Amino acid sequence: MKRIIAVFGLFATLLLTGCVQPTSYDYSAFKQYKPKSILVVLPQNNSPDINASHSVLAQATRPLAESGYYVFPVAVVDEMFKQNGVTNSSDIQAINPAKLKEIFNADSALYITVTSYGTAYQIINSDTRVTANAKLVDLASGTTLWSGSATASSTEGDSYSDGWMVLINAAITQITSTISDKSYQIAGIATSRLLSANNQNGILYGPRSPQYGHDAQ
Repeated sequence: MKRIIAVFGLFATLLLTGCVQPTSYDYSAFKQYKPKSILVVLPQNNSPDINASHSVLAQATRPLAESGYYVFPVAVVDEMFKQNGVTNSSDIQAINPAKLKEIFNADSALYITVTSYGTAYQIINSDTRVTANAKLVDLASGTTLWSGSATASSTEGDSYSDGWMVLINAAITQITSTISDKSYQIAGIATSRLLSANNQNGILYGPRSPQYGHDAQ
């Protein structure tokens, strides 16, 4: 009888542990500064693929705009930096926030770092994966308002079986993914997960959204 009670107690403990909710993000700074506009600067690329920065940059505007923010046109911002001789993402992200505020008059800036981007052959499958993290900074004060990370993979939901055909298919998938730049498609998914307001611990809705002020209560 004692053994049954002990097993039941262990089961109950595991069940309660599994039901623990993810830690909620502290949005106090976000709600204090209330950003209305976002300047997205060229992402830092820590992956081997030279296309990663501009691929993620090109897809950052949509989820932010859909979340209710005015987003400075990334192509115009990128070109302005180039015209002033600043083309390296590290140099751009090192610019003093107050200086960016002076130049663009934006409320905040989004700094993104791409940590993985591309297709890799992994014996039994070929995985196109994009991982990025980001932080939103108030340009007037330099305060970090929010930070987060997201990953998207072409193998999500896949199941595998044994056999040579699996290996052949993996090699073919890698080749076709590289040729068709499937990484760009996966980057769109990762960027949406990272920057959409309706995600767990994601960015809050902006003033142009009907949901503004109703999230993160």
